Amino acid sequence: MKPGLSGSTVLVTGAYGFLGQGLVAALLDAGASVAAVGRDAGKARERLGERRGLRFIAGDVNEPLAYDGPADFVVHAASAAAPKRFGVDPVGVLSPNVFGTRNLLELARARKTRKFLFVSSAEVYGVVPESRQPILESEPGGVDPTALRSCYAESKRMGEALCAAWHRQHGVPAVIGRLFHTYGPGMDPDDGRVFADFTADAVAGRAITVKGDGLDRRAFCHRDDAVAGLLTLLERGVPGEAYNVANDEAECGVLELAERIQRLFPKRVPGVIKAPRPAGPAFAASPVRRSLPSTAKLRALGWAPRIGLDEGFRRTVESYL
Repeated sequence: MKPGLSGSTVLVTGAYGFLGQGLVAALLDAGASVAAVGRDAGKARERLGERRGLRFIAGDVNEPLAYDGPADFVVHAASAAAPKRFGVDPVGVLSPNVFGTRNLLELARARKTRKFLFVSSAEVYGVVPESRQPILESEPGGVDPTALRSCYAESKRMGEALCAAWHRQHGVPAVIGRLFHTYGPGMDPDDGRVFADFTADAVAGRAITVKGDGLDRRAFCHRDDAVAGLLTLLERGVPGEAYNVANDEAECGVLELAERIQRLFPKRVPGVIKAPRPAGPAFAASPVRRSLPSTAKLRALGWAPRIGLDEGFRRTVESYL
């Protein structure tokens, strides 16, 4: 049990999303009560179930929440991260990261919240030359605000700026966790990112399809490790600071990842095939060829990843079978 969280009430937005489900379960296991915010009570009950200490709050973070209970901690994890949304609903993608963040920072200010955690993304870095990798939190990044993917990247950057401003001007103890490629049980198989696509192929028993040359490299982090990192920030993260939350020990090329999964499930996956990258607004290709984070700052707080690529993807695929 984590003594800093035990007995507290944590308000969690995006509570029945992929990451939110893991956060809610971990917080309840740590002895906290959770006020789980979302727009659909039916989905919340289906995905979170009924547990002691869990309360569902109906609401849209883009509007002030009708919540009058305690909020010792606030975790803002509501976000539309699937690239297939970027080209077709950019306003819906950016709104929770900007308007939602402002509303929740005001709530945290009014309730004198002990820690506000904004779940951000490695997308804030944009394209970082390999000469500046592993990527430190001090990396300023380079994002074209008019690009298709920028509704997500720039809104995350703005969410971070809001956290910094409310911390400096109003004393809200806001800390930022920048997630890299996070996968695991409970993710949407139709998410559109490679780790979800490859998992869906393996579950369906078909060849894994790699779109493009497969040479892009990413650091893949299992959800359990990401959740542990975020809880570490909730307890020990320094207000006003940002931290990379990633598994830098699990960097892998996209084609290499497909081949790994095929080797893990040789009876289910007949092979790996390549296909051209699709075009159109529903496919927002990333210009990033390599994204390797430094996790030294988070590790200095006592966190370390525990789940490697093979174990993580074995667990993930098997969770859907």
